Amino acid sequence: MAQKLFVAVSGKGGVGKTVTTALTLKHLVDAGRVVLAVDANPDSNLAEVIGVPAKKTVSKVAFELKKAIDAGKTPAGLTKKDVLEAKIYEIVEETPKFDLLVMGRGEGEGCYCLINSLLTQILDSLSKGYDVTLMDTEAGLEHLSRRTDRDVDIMIVVTDASALGFLTAKRIKEVSIEVHVEFKKMYMLGVRFPPDLEGKLEDTAKKLGYEYAGAVPYDENVFRYNFEGKSLLELPQDSPSMLAVGKALRRMSLI
Repeated sequence: MAQKLFVAVSGKGGVGKTVTTALTLKHLVDAGRVVLAVDANPDSNLAEVIGVPAKKTVSKVAFELKKAIDAGKTPAGLTKKDVLEAKIYEIVEETPKFDLLVMGRGEGEGCYCLINSLLTQILDSLSKGYDVTLMDTEAGLEHLSRRTDRDVDIMIVVTDASALGFLTAKRIKEVSIEVHVEFKKMYMLGVRFPPDLEGKLEDTAKKLGYEYAGAVPYDENVFRYNFEGKSLLELPQDSPSMLAVGKALRRMSLI
């Protein structure tokens, strides 16, 4: 894969976005991709389920910079972008197989407009050093309304077998059009989906304007690994969810 790709995973809270992102990450690194994983969920769930807890978050760094700006204490001779960029690069968690950047929960009050603008530029620059940037987004629609997904090539919208899951997928599609966020591809992926409902999933995906990625069955291994606090990156290759996510990623030409 010569081109750089930015892949985001979205959907209603609780449908399996983080598990999907973790298993996608495992397949990508096993395929030899150079990956930057971005945990954009305020609860930092991705960092936990892949066993790489962050020492510091982007939100923490942004808060510290905002305090310095408000106090007039930014380093002389450096632009605000230079300062923030240096700090962001410092907090990227490097592992032998991939790197991780954790956004974290917003801190403090006041306007972060300048810092958010700088962050966008810095993340764009940072992602150029990787084959794939893979983002686990926060639940719902807020990230779309803020236009934080405007440079995403592939959006994977995850749903479970529920009316609310499909409704959120429908709204994500509608909001992306309303705020003029364009994706090269938008896929729907069912997670914890009963086999007898896969036809309904595919039909609904097409009806809502998505390309169909596939269905991931309930996997006892995922439940046990989460319960025991084990990294999902250690799941066996023949685990049902691993096999299903691999099939979906091949359908999306990501591996």
